[in-house]
Amino acid sequence: MRTFRTAHSRTVLLAVTALVGTLALTACQDGTGTKDEGRASAPAATTTTQASDAASAAGSGSSAAQGTGTASHSGTTSGKGSSGHSSGSASGAGGTTSTTPVLCNGANTSIKAELVSRPVDHMLLTVTNTGSRTCDLTYYPTLRFDEMQWAPGAFEESKPQAVLTLAPGQSGYAGVRLSAADGSGENGTTGHRLSVLFQGRTPRSDGGPTATVKLPAKGVYYDSKLTATYWQAGATDALTW
Repeated sequence: MRTFRTAHSRTVLLAVTALVGTLALTACQDGTGTKDEGRASAPAATTTTQASDAASAAGSGSSAAQGTGTASHSGTTSGKGSSGHSSGSASGAGGTTSTTPVLCNGANTSIKAELVSRPVDHMLLTVTNTGSRTCDLTYYPTLRFDEMQWAPGAFEESKPQAVLTLAPGQSGYAGVRLSAADGSGENGTTGHRLSVLFQGRTPRSDGGPTATVKLPAKGVYYDSKLTATYWQAGATDALTW
């Protein structure tokens, strides 16, 4: 009987020992494993923090870059200031408009008439710009001797390709056929006073003050063939017709 109890006690003791060992092993694995996992996760947390710090640094870099972009935009705004300067230049160009040629007329020119030997029965008109601004000699001179009531025509073939422009001090010329060399003209008479009318920007329009031209004391003979050329740049061209 004593032997049975002893054996039974050993069996119970071994079972308890085994159970305690199993519980101890289980507790060890759970507790230590959790602690180990906690220690393993710590570097991961550190890595996350470092990544966050790197992202923050990158964000700061981006902000700096955006600040630079703003500075660049400010530079562009400064460029717009240059546009204002260009506008000033345009305004300066607008000021240049004041140098646009005015019309040549009796107020800003002097004019003289002289009889020439060739071609016969011709006269040369010389107009000089006496003003301070460039002026345009448009079309041809309209001639009026004394109180004549008709307007002589012009040699249309003498029309230049462009309007003659005179700088201050420069001269322009017009040839005048006074009468027909073959005597075919009519109503011949002698004129003692000559007025030269200047035309405007359109044909036969008023170009401004008339010029009075001094003639020889004996006067100038003319008839119905009285004709003028368009204003020319040279005397030779003016006496071609």
